[in-house]
Formats: sequence, structure tokens, C-alpha cells
Amino acid sequence: MQILKKFRLGAVLALGVAGLGSSLSAQAASEPRRPECIAPAQPGGGFDLTCRLATESLKQSEALKTAMRIIYMPGGIGAVAYNNIVAQHPNEPGTIVAFSGGSLLNLAQGKFGKYNVNDVRWLAGIGADYGVAVVRNDSPYQDLKSLMDAFKEDPTKIVLGAGGTVGSQDWMKAALTAKAAGVDFRKMRFVAFEGGGEAVTALRGGHIQAYMGDAAEAFTMLEGGAPIRVLAVFNDERLPGKLSDVPTAKEQGYDIVWPIIRGFYMGPKVSDADYQFWVDAFNKAMAAPEYAKLREQFGLFPFSKTGKELDDYVKEQVKGYTELADSFGLIKK
Repeated sequence: MQILKKFRLGAVLALGVAGLGSSLSAQAASEPRRPECIAPAQPGGGFDLTCRLATESLKQSEALKTAMRIIYMPGGIGAVAYNNIVAQHPNEPGTIVAFSGGSLLNLAQGKFGKYNVNDVRWLAGIGADYGVAVVRNDSPYQDLKSLMDAFKEDPTKIVLGAGGTVGSQDWMKAALTAKAAGVDFRKMRFVAFEGGGEAVTALRGGHIQAYMGDAAEAFTMLEGGAPIRVLAVFNDERLPGKLSDVPTAKEQGYDIVWPIIRGFYMGPKVSDADYQFWVDAFNKAMAAPEYAKLREQFGLFPFSKTGKELDDYVKEQVKGYTELADSFGLIKK
């Protein structure tokens, strides 16, 4: 009888442990039933590109078995989506939201309303772009120094153009260029356009002398035969690939660095297990041998950070952007 009781107790304990193990395993490895990527803009822009790169890379690497759909939620360079995910859908395990360096710059300037950088879970950075200075291919400015010298001599004769308003990433690139040239940014002539295409049209027409754009965008324009010349890349080192012959601003004596990262965040109440599922999925996707080629096809350059590493990076970037924006008088006090 005693032996029978011991057997029953052992069986119950064994079943309990097995059940607990399978439960923990399922919790740690469960894939969301309806994965979706929110692109906080209209179709066709950088956020759409970010979601499409994630969708394709997660599929190719089999890190995600279920097809991920893309949902468009435009407004405020990510502000509408940020407020939506924090206030209304904070614990959606299958929802990731695209962000860019522009999103972080807006967060730094308080343009996301009452929410700040600590109100979401920063998930993965999957690629980057970098600022560039572009002129017409027949421009008298053959390098960044010649442009800077002319700018310093008479700021009114150099009109800078970009696809963004005051306080945007492109405006920041122009303001940093003015600062590096020793020119008061308040004296620079800056023309804001709806996008890079309009800015380059103005450049070709001689309405502006230089365009503060993005490397991927400039590369696409060059591939399409646009008569432009890239004077400098705003990065610590030269970019790989077909822009490798373009010197950095630092090489030419000007400390201008402007990375434009692209990645994803999740709601603030998403469980650790669900968050870790996505961290593992992106790590697997970006480690796949075909990922580098896929990222290049989407016009992005190497940048891979997930989990805490990305969280630390994002918060450091926002801190830097806050100080920068404050130095340009963009933060209301």
C-alpha cells in the first residue's frame, strides 16, 4: 500500500514537472497568431521600406512562420502610431512598429505629446542610412571644403534645400553644415521641400546650391542617371559598396555625423517572453547569409542591434538629439 502511494505521488510530481516544463517551453517559444508591422506613414516611404525588409527577412530566414501583414498609420513622423500603441494597444504580442532616426529626433523635441522614449519597448534596429551633401555634377564645388569656403564667405549666396521643415532631420543636417562652416545657422538660407525628389529638381534647376539628403536616396538617383555629385557622407567612416569612393565629412575636416537608423519597437506592456520571441527572430533573420544582400536591395547599410543593446543606443541618441535641438533653440521651455 505504501509503495502504491509512493508510486502515485511520484507519478503526480512527474506529470506536474512535465506539464510545467512544456508550459514554460510554450511560453518562451510561442509565435504570435497574427503578426503585423505598423508603418507610421503612407505606403512607399521609409517606414514602409522598413516593414517590407522585416517581412521579407523574417520569411526568408524562417524566423517567422506566419506571414506578417503591413498596416499604415500616417501622422507626425510616427507620433500617431506611437500614441496609439502606448495608449490603446500596449500589450499586443504580435504588433511591431517601425521607427527611424526622425522619430527619435521628434521624441527629443517633445513632438510625441505626453509620451517619451521610456514609454515603449525598443526591439530591433535592422539597417541604417546616412546624411549626405549633394550638388549638381557641373557645380563649381568639387568637394565639401570648396562649398564650405563659399558658404562662410557669403552665406546668402548658398541656398541649402532638403525634404523637411525646420527641426527635421534634413534641416538638422543643413544646420550642422552651417555650424561646421562657422556660419550662424539663423543666417543660412534654407528651402524646405515635400521630399527629396522636389529638392533635387530644384537643385538641377539652380534654385538651390546644395541638397542635404540621404545616402540611399542619392545612390538611387545616381543609378537613375540624375546629374548630381555627392560631396560628402555624414558618417565616421566611408560607406561600403558603390558609394565607397565618396569621402566622409570628417575626412575633409568637418565633424558632421548623421546616422538615420531604421528599426522597430513594441508596446510597453508586452510580456518578456513575447518580446524575447521577436528579439530572437530578428537576431536569426539578420544572421542569415542572405540578409546583407537583402538589406542592400532596400538601400540600407549595416546596423544590427536588438534588445537591451538597442534600448541603450536609442536612449543615448535621444539624449544627444535633445541637447542638439536645445542648442538650436528648438525645444520650448
